[in-house]
Order: sequence, then structure tokens, then C-alpha cells
Amino acid sequence: MLVGCRAGSVLARMVREAGLAHVPLDFGRLAPLARELDALMTRERVDVVNSHGTGDRRALTWLRWRRRLGRPFVVTRHTMPLTSPAELLAVGLSADRTIAVSHAVARALRRRLYPTGRLRVVPNGIELARVDAAPSEDDMAAARAALGDLAGRPVVLVLARRKDQHVLLRGLAALERPVVVACVGIEADPELRGIERTLPAHHRVVYVPFTERPLAFCRLATVSALPSRIEGLSIALLETMALGLPVVASHAGGNPDLIASGDTGVLVAPLDSDAWAQALAHVLGDREFAGRIARRGRELVRSQFTLERTAERTEAEYREALERRRSLDGNRSHAR
Repeated sequence: MLVGCRAGSVLARMVREAGLAHVPLDFGRLAPLARELDALMTRERVDVVNSHGTGDRRALTWLRWRRRLGRPFVVTRHTMPLTSPAELLAVGLSADRTIAVSHAVARALRRRLYPTGRLRVVPNGIELARVDAAPSEDDMAAARAALGDLAGRPVVLVLARRKDQHVLLRGLAALERPVVVACVGIEADPELRGIERTLPAHHRVVYVPFTERPLAFCRLATVSALPSRIEGLSIALLETMALGLPVVASHAGGNPDLIASGDTGVLVAPLDSDAWAQALAHVLGDREFAGRIARRGRELVRSQFTLERTAERTEAEYREALERRRSLDGNRSHAR
């Protein structure tokens, strides 16, 4: 397996630590990237190429339309599509298989005229061994230091890049129970700081910039929250559910693929701060309910959303893409 990504990135380091072959790529310009990928695939005799981002997806589509890409081409869509229908059509017609990480992503692609014949849903999965590994004492100490004095307050963990955290923070004005909201993965911006200044003094908001060891915070949290209005299928949500945290998430994107509201978590209308306050009050105030949805969520993720299951289903799509390409090549040979 070859993994192409930017040199110096976190992914590049993880690839090397896993003993895989890392190929440094520059995704900034389409034509040079396409030429580099073309040469790489020829040199390494690549059997299947799988695109995971915008730059490589465009470069590989360009190669296919120029008849320079004869090997199977698989596209994985991790996020809700924002590209134009024209580009989506070109990509969909080029790819031998397109993998959507949730039913919501697949539906959004169809709404934007994406060809559906070779579109499949393969949900994200998580590595349970990694999630279950106990954080080091240093990691736990760093997480406690970042959160500061909790003074007996429950911790609401938002483990995400900038994703509508302002909606949740506005809801704190209507939440009577004092909480500490830990926004792990972002730094404060003027909008968030402005909201903080309007909140009751019994609440506190903590910001923790991107960290490669976020799971220590899960051990200190009471509830996991994800207020985003656009979501593919959140790895952070999967991980916190697997660890047995009750989750509250917006009814958007792939979140309903994981959460049946009142059963495996709680779904909240996107951008509704009052609804967020009510949902958090319910989960924090009813231990029996919180424990039940936490157990059900944990069971679901650990049975249906494992990395092994995702890898198995992805490999099946690779095999179908290979078979399709062989069939097309055979038909062309007979035609000649």
C-alpha cells in the first residue's frame, strides 16, 4: 500500500510509524499533481487508486478523461458535497466505485445529480484497540490542567474543529446547571469570546487547540456534544460513543446514521440553541436516561462501526472496481 499525502503532515508521520510507504505529494496544482500520480502509478504498478480529497480526485478524473487512467479508480467522499453538479457528474462518470461514508452523504450526492449506479455506502469505522488504550499519566495530567478547576461541574466535551460551537454556547444562557464546556480542537475566536461574555458566571468554556491525544479528555467528560449542521460521519462521535459517553448531536448529516434519538443518543435541531439547552439539561439531569443511551450507543458502535468492518467492506468495493475495469478492458479487446 502506498499513501500519498503532504510531507510533514500528521498523516505522513502516522503512515511512517505504521510501516507503510509514504509518497510526498503537492496538491496545490492540478496538472503537476496529475503527472506525478500518472508516473507513480506506472512506476509502482498500482492495481487500484483511491482518492480521498479534492485535489487528487480532480487530478485522477482529469487523467481518466484524457484516457491516461486505465486502472480502477475509487473515490471516497468523507464530507457532504459542496462542489458543482457539473464536476460531480464528471467525477461520478469517471470513478469505477464511489464510497460515501454515510447514507446522508450518498443522499446529498444524488440530490446534486451524482451518478448512482456505482455509488455505495461504507460507513467510517474506528480502531477499538486505539480507543480502549488507557491514556498515559502525562496525557491525563495535561487534560486536567487544560480543563482547570471543575468545582464539581460536569464536562460537556465538543471534540471537533470549528463546527457551530457557537450554537451550543448560546444555549448555555438557558441552562441552569453549571457546566464546563471543553472545546477540544479549536482556539477561541471573536465570535465565541463575545458569546462567552454574555453567559452566566457559573458556566465556563475552555478551548484546547488541535491535539493528537484527544481521548484523554473523554475520560474526564460527562457528555459528548456535536453541534455541527454539516457532517459526513464523525470519527469523534464514534469514539466518544465507543467509550460509553452519552452523546447529543445535531440532526444533520450522518449523525442520524448513528443516533436514534432517545435510544443511542439525543438529536437536536441544527442551529437551535434553546433545544441544545433542553437536551443537555435532560441528559445531565437524568442519570438513568444518560446511562441507557450511553450503553446503547456503545453497543452499536462496537458492533457495527469497527475499523475491521470498514476495511472488509472497502476491500469488497476494490474487488468490484477491479472486476468492472477488467470487464471494460475485455469488451474493448473484443470490439477491436
